[in-house]
Amino acid sequence: MRKFLLLMNTLRYLRAKQVWYRLYYSIRRKFKNNKIELKSFENPSCFLLNFQEFLKGNEKYKNGEFKFLNLSKKFNEVDWNFSGFGKLWVYNLNYFDFLNQKSIKLEEALSLIKHFISKIEQIEIGLEPYPTSLRTINWIKFLSANRVKNKEICIFLYAQYKMLLKNLEYHLMGNHLLENGFSLLFGAYFFRNEFFYNKAKEILLEELEEQVLSDGGHFEQSPMYHQIILERLLDAINLIKNNSWKGQELLEILCEKAEKMLGWLREITFANGNIPLFNDSAFGIAFSTEQLLDYAMKLGLKPADVRLGDSGYRMIRKGKYEIAIDIGDIKAKYIPGHSHADTFTFELYINNTPIVVDTGVSTYENNKKRILERSTKAHNTVEVNEESSSEVWGSFRVGGRAKVVEVEERKDYVRAIHDGYFKKFGVFHQREYFFKENEIVIKDKILGGKRVNAVARLHFHPKVEIESKEKFILMNNFCKIEIEGGKFKIVKYEYAPEFNKLIPGKCVEIFFQDKLECKIGIC
Repeated sequence: MRKFLLLMNTLRYLRAKQVWYRLYYSIRRKFKNNKIELKSFENPSCFLLNFQEFLKGNEKYKNGEFKFLNLSKKFNEVDWNFSGFGKLWVYNLNYFDFLNQKSIKLEEALSLIKHFISKIEQIEIGLEPYPTSLRTINWIKFLSANRVKNKEICIFLYAQYKMLLKNLEYHLMGNHLLENGFSLLFGAYFFRNEFFYNKAKEILLEELEEQVLSDGGHFEQSPMYHQIILERLLDAINLIKNNSWKGQELLEILCEKAEKMLGWLREITFANGNIPLFNDSAFGIAFSTEQLLDYAMKLGLKPADVRLGDSGYRMIRKGKYEIAIDIGDIKAKYIPGHSHADTFTFELYINNTPIVVDTGVSTYENNKKRILERSTKAHNTVEVNEESSSEVWGSFRVGGRAKVVEVEERKDYVRAIHDGYFKKFGVFHQREYFFKENEIVIKDKILGGKRVNAVARLHFHPKVEIESKEKFILMNNFCKIEIEGGKFKIVKYEYAPEFNKLIPGKCVEIFFQDKLECKIGIC
């Protein structure tokens, strides 16, 4: 019964359009193989494009060896279906980001493209719409930057776009559908194809309007994915500004959304350049805030002045500290795959040094580690009766979810209440933040009169040394935490600042029943 209710709580948030396309694609697969589309090759005209220099990523390929997500693999012959490191790794392999790194040789890059083409009948995951969207953009960037006009590659590139059009990710939507739209825009300009353009325009206008929130945040509420989408948006502006095929029809709206996203990103980024590792965020994947701001400036864009609000995140800077807090609901209700059960969590930096951190994300595989990293237990908030505030399950599923039912904000003060524990235990969680020049006070209350067992957690960066006393904790001379209303113990946890990278750290677990007060004194 519990599994059935979990499934129902998950499905009820899906949009009718998603359900329809899930059924349609599922039925179609039984009668038609999508790869058949790739056999019907057409010979379209292609047009090399002009760009200002794109951002160049880290070296991901050298001498036959690929490195993604901190895992390396050297092939005698590339296996585009290689599954030894999980699906996300093989996705990265099929993105072809490495084509546009500085060190790759032209002949070697062309050889890899042609090898991919020669193996098309065996390729599986790489032909899914998401990697296809990223790969086609990277091929167009590469061909245009190197002024390569290769008939075989252009024919095959066009065939991939025909396949993508028949498999647009309406069953998922969110950032996946947006990536489909960006890719079609590149394909439209490269082939001067009106149909590609009109579909790209339709997707981009509709999805950007929904996915970019009023404060400029991306609605999936992952700072890392915000950076990824922003990069693609800047690339689209680069494309339109430097190629006159369609004039500047889309430029105004794209620039408006980009500047809002830039403003949000500037606000949420710590002074040392780090983003909070909220939801599915990790270092080493997206371009940094500094790089994106510099890229935008070269395109003539500047961050809009925004006030953090609709995204649910706040950044408070006072004295020597910065604290990012989450007081928001899940905004992307029908695609919450990157959401965690982290309502009212926070990250604290003192003197540009991470002190209290989100545990991060090390994997997207459907395993115990993935479940743990999305759970309330892995965040700096309150867990009740060993249950998460939102029902995270599978790799990318959320059933019932916490809703923030009340928010009060004044100068140097935030109070919020969520109902994530009400249906199961008849209680609400209230958290108050008091921000002073040299002190942060966090007060937690369990409202509702029911007796429960609550645990508040503070995950400390692995470099932070903890000295425990009876009622307080000292950390590296950075600060002192005094605890009132609960008993605490120090346990070990694994910090995941990057995919497939786990570093042992210490977590303070504070056990209480109705109310708790933590005073963080800044030394």
